[in-house]
Amino acid sequence: MKIFRPSAILLIIAGFLGPASTMAFDGIVQKQRFEMPSYTTVGGKTLHKVRIGWESYGTLSEARDNAILITHSYTGTSHAAGVYSMDDDHPGYWDSIIGPGKVLDTDKYFVIASDTLINLNAHDPNVITTGPASIDPATGKPYGMGFPLVTIRDFIHVQKALMDSLGITSLQAVMGASMGALQAIEWAVAYPHMVKRIIPVIGAGEVNAFLIGHLDIWTAPIRLDPKWNGGDYYDSEPPRDGLRETMKIITLLARHWEWTDETFGRAWAEDDKDPAKAFENKYEIQVVLDDIARKRAANADANHFLYLAKACQNFIAGHGKSLAEGLAAIESPALFIYAEDDLLFFPEQILQTKALIEADGTPAEYVELSGKLGHVDGVISIQQATEAITRFLAK
Repeated sequence: MKIFRPSAILLIIAGFLGPASTMAFDGIVQKQRFEMPSYTTVGGKTLHKVRIGWESYGTLSEARDNAILITHSYTGTSHAAGVYSMDDDHPGYWDSIIGPGKVLDTDKYFVIASDTLINLNAHDPNVITTGPASIDPATGKPYGMGFPLVTIRDFIHVQKALMDSLGITSLQAVMGASMGALQAIEWAVAYPHMVKRIIPVIGAGEVNAFLIGHLDIWTAPIRLDPKWNGGDYYDSEPPRDGLRETMKIITLLARHWEWTDETFGRAWAEDDKDPAKAFENKYEIQVVLDDIARKRAANADANHFLYLAKACQNFIAGHGKSLAEGLAAIESPALFIYAEDDLLFFPEQILQTKALIEADGTPAEYVELSGKLGHVDGVISIQQATEAITRFLAK
């Protein structure tokens, strides 16, 4: 049996893993819980007993004016930095830039990260979220597909309620990667006088037709799995096969073909089993993708994935008729960080968003990350942007 390169597997995993604490950040974090008695969605539906999780790193100043909000990606969580215990060897996804003396210096800033509504990892014990897998107080059963559709703006409103509960009325910055970038942009649209700066990483002002189509493809394996049962599977076997295939698709697409060629090439999964000789014989990349997809699907919920896909497909800044109209509400200077080989949010699309913000008189700048990891470079290679982020925060 072939021994797979651990570095390749680690890079695949790392790309997707994101009362208030007033203690200085020492690397150990504790998940906090925020609850709202009720919340009315942008679509006018009222949810009761809404809960999300959050983490913080650093000390909230007496004036409560040193907060930076981190918003997470589609498959991410609020675990942006630190570890949960001394023997935890999986630090948060941006641990390289959050902490004492780092770019987001926790000796200076109070960095806070929250789980979104309908967080994908609904069955992760370190995630607190409200979504289709949650119990509907009215029925005592999971919402399933009876959960109302939500938008990126809904994520923002719940995060705003969390900020209100902490007495935070001003944010030094909102920074997020991928779907987190959409949230950062929407924060500046929804609350222009509260947000001093935004740092959208590998994300643009709208989800274009190309990505809308991809999101539809991603959801297909779930919808075609008989065990999905129209979303009613909480009392039976969940659609694990479909969810695993879905995770396989997005794991691959979030990378770039140059990296896969250099990492795997056409290597066989097993040295003595030629894929040309039998259907069950596989290439190395097939087996690695299967393994990673299985691990990533373990804590995920299929319905949550579908709801997230819909929220992203429907995203355009401001949720209005045009991107220019939505971005016109932004008054916060923006630093866009994009990956040169991103196959999800193309550099051209991100630069178009930047140009539209500038056209309305708001300062905007950009940094390009180089690498061969594609979309994932926005997480793995973020340290390339440290100088630009430091300068931007100092303005």
